[in-house]
Amino acid sequence: MADAAPASLLRERPFVQFWGARFLTTVALHMQAVAVGWQMYDLTGNPLDLGLVGLVQFLPSLLLVLVAGHFADRHDRRRIISLAQAAAGLASALLTIGTAAGLLTREWILATVFVVGMGRAFEAPTVAALLPALVPSALLPRAVAASSAAGQIGMIGGPAVGGFLYAVSPVLVYALCCVLFLIGSTLMFLLRAAPLPPAREPITPERLFAGIAFIRGNPIVLGAIMLDLFAVLLGGAVALLPIFARDILATGPWGLGVLRAAPAVGALIVSAALTQFSPRQRVGQVIFAAVAAYGAATLAFALSHSLILSTAALVVVGASDMISVVARHTLIQLHTPDAMRGRVSAVNLMCVFASNQIGDFRAGLVAAWLGAVPAVLIGGVGTLAVVVACRRIFPELARVDRFERRESGAVETA
Repeated sequence: MADAAPASLLRERPFVQFWGARFLTTVALHMQAVAVGWQMYDLTGNPLDLGLVGLVQFLPSLLLVLVAGHFADRHDRRRIISLAQAAAGLASALLTIGTAAGLLTREWILATVFVVGMGRAFEAPTVAALLPALVPSALLPRAVAASSAAGQIGMIGGPAVGGFLYAVSPVLVYALCCVLFLIGSTLMFLLRAAPLPPAREPITPERLFAGIAFIRGNPIVLGAIMLDLFAVLLGGAVALLPIFARDILATGPWGLGVLRAAPAVGALIVSAALTQFSPRQRVGQVIFAAVAAYGAATLAFALSHSLILSTAALVVVGASDMISVVARHTLIQLHTPDAMRGRVSAVNLMCVFASNQIGDFRAGLVAAWLGAVPAVLIGGVGTLAVVVACRRIFPELARVDRFERRESGAVETA
């Protein structure tokens, strides 16, 4: 039976401290991303270097994600997150020094963002694994939503603050990022009420891939991950927004900014609502309905020739995706033993990374062949087809009624 939910997340002091650290470091991360992109382009004038910044940050996550999951299950999760955020603070300090001294180069920037990428490779699965230890089970859906809200606020506010401060001084941006990362690191280091990890053991292939083995044997967790993987892989349209803004909606850069912000606005609204009201019945049906709404909104965006309608469709895309994210992540955490959460979260995040990156490539490739509108239409139809297929392949997921911890009978590959 699920634990009785307290009246408010604010009564859970460890979670409030965790939320504060996540909010501060997310703001810092996106402030720094704006400053790094602008400064790199100022230094080299080469668009390829902007792509390299993203690639250099992404590669550590792809290469280290399974190792990071193992660490999250064998070491103190608070310390891992704290060290990762401290590493990001060190990178910000190096950017501050390099900019202030006039020594910053292309290679200096790439080296520092690589450090940030390594830190995030360990931080992301560990954050997901730590969260269930900070609140009662019945409060976990609200905690996931609140944690997601912190990320969405940071994604919206961080670039705006970073851009404004960069106009004053890039040194000011990097110095403030350094301070925010170090405050977040300190909050995580001092966090209480997290359980001690199991005994530390050497990395072996069996332990490293234990998360994959666990997921394959759990149809509910596997179904939740596969539904998201293929829906986003087929339905993502973010990479094509510049084409829609200029060629279809006949708007300028400001219109592109509106379109890019719209999904985050929808996600933020929903995540704020879910911190107070989470699904209590037919959870599996809610997940499938949310992904179907994501596909339908994608179709509406593809067919729209109005900036207002397109923006509204993207708000629905972000809102429905957030419903799916919160419900899916809660379900995965509750159906995974604590000793496996790091590795299972790592595999889940690896699928998220793959769906977003490869999804953008799919959209660009199909658009090059058939045009932007057919590419997004195919993606929307494909997402609806994935919903139908996954309901038939994973009926256990569709039958899930409530958020309940299901760790009995789970076998860990230690």
